[in-house]
Amino acid sequence: MKTPSKTFDNQFGEILELIKSVRLRALKFVNTELIDLYWNVGRFISDNCSKNNWGENTVENLSRYIIEKEPDIKGFSPQNLWRMKQFFETYCQNEKLSPLVREITWSNNLLIISKTKDLSEKEFYLRLSIKENYSK
Repeated sequence: MKTPSKTFDNQFGEILELIKSVRLRALKFVNTELIDLYWNVGRFISDNCSKNNWGENTVENLSRYIIEKEPDIKGFSPQNLWRMKQFFETYCQNEKLSPLVREITWSNNLLIISKTKDLSEKEFYLRLSIKENYSK
């Protein structure tokens, strides 16, 4: 004789799996969009540093401006803005790695940038992180 919970598992398990699957896809989509945002902010800062001689004060002013205009937006401190610039500059010339960075979280990207010495080492850890993400 089936217990009520076993009956529910059989009947409702498929719906639960569907919910989990969609939630995971949504999280991956949001992550990709955030990485694209950070890439574009990094490009904007990089371009302005080289073309318009932006420096620390200008990036600090940009951070203050963002926080002043949109106080609920988090993650745009001067330090994070410089990280976005570094992120963009690290991968912008590399057609092989630039698509890979969108597949992992911002935290993992920052970890890889800060702990690796060259592009081949970065590629190794990018691919390893992607593999771990898809095995979950």
